[in-house]
Amino acid sequence: MNKDKGFRLAAATGLHKGDRDYQQDQLGLFAHPRVPGCVLGVVADGMGGRTGGRKASDQVIMTARQLFESYDPAHEDAAALLRQIGEEAHLVIRLTAIAAEQEPHSTLAAFLTTAKGACHWVHSGDSRLYHFRGSTLLRRTLDHSYVQALVERGEITAEEANTHPQSNMLLSCLGADEPPRLDAHYIPRLQLGDTIMACSDGLWHYFTVDEIGSVLNALPPRDASEFLVEKARERAMGGGDNLSLIIVKLEPLQADKPMIGSGFVQLGANTQH
Repeated sequence: MNKDKGFRLAAATGLHKGDRDYQQDQLGLFAHPRVPGCVLGVVADGMGGRTGGRKASDQVIMTARQLFESYDPAHEDAAALLRQIGEEAHLVIRLTAIAAEQEPHSTLAAFLTTAKGACHWVHSGDSRLYHFRGSTLLRRTLDHSYVQALVERGEITAEEANTHPQSNMLLSCLGADEPPRLDAHYIPRLQLGDTIMACSDGLWHYFTVDEIGSVLNALPPRDASEFLVEKARERAMGGGDNLSLIIVKLEPLQADKPMIGSGFVQLGANTQH
């Protein structure tokens, strides 16, 4: 993300309660207060009843915000920060469960871009992170779920996993009895046309990888976010889960918009119907 090459970050978020009576998904997209180009995105899908799930996802976002505000990119490791977010949010959720006699849990999908153009991510559960270059998928996270384990063993296909009766059974998440599995990935340098997307299963469940790649490549983040939310709602046919997404894309510098070096992060499509 070298500003001499004319890159800028454009970003958008989308949040919708779907056809549920209450919203348990939460997200956060934060620009570092002191370091231009350093951006943290977090998606958390809460579970555990109406209040329990929301408390869990709220705790994830609050923990991420607090740790990011005190994070010093010049002297602290980005991967360590993401792991710390997962570990500390897990502990806070566990304490909430003891105090409230509930069983709150949450997924985590978080990424952090650096001023030098790198990107780190970490996830736990079945909220996903995607890295596209143009419309081509370079990498996505693998869910910590029962059906993903079946896919990896060759017992079912990825398509069958979507309709499997136990598709929502997680093998790891924040707030569970066991410490969460926190899988990490590092992208040394993002390039012009790259897109990072974090989202909950309420969104990715309704799209193929090719469909997501085509939308992210063809549309700016705000329009892509609105399109994906609307299409997911249409395909859910009245039975949709909460859904959330964050899109961050490297775009060419435009004369009438700030350079990435200014730390500008364009927020849009924060749909909360």
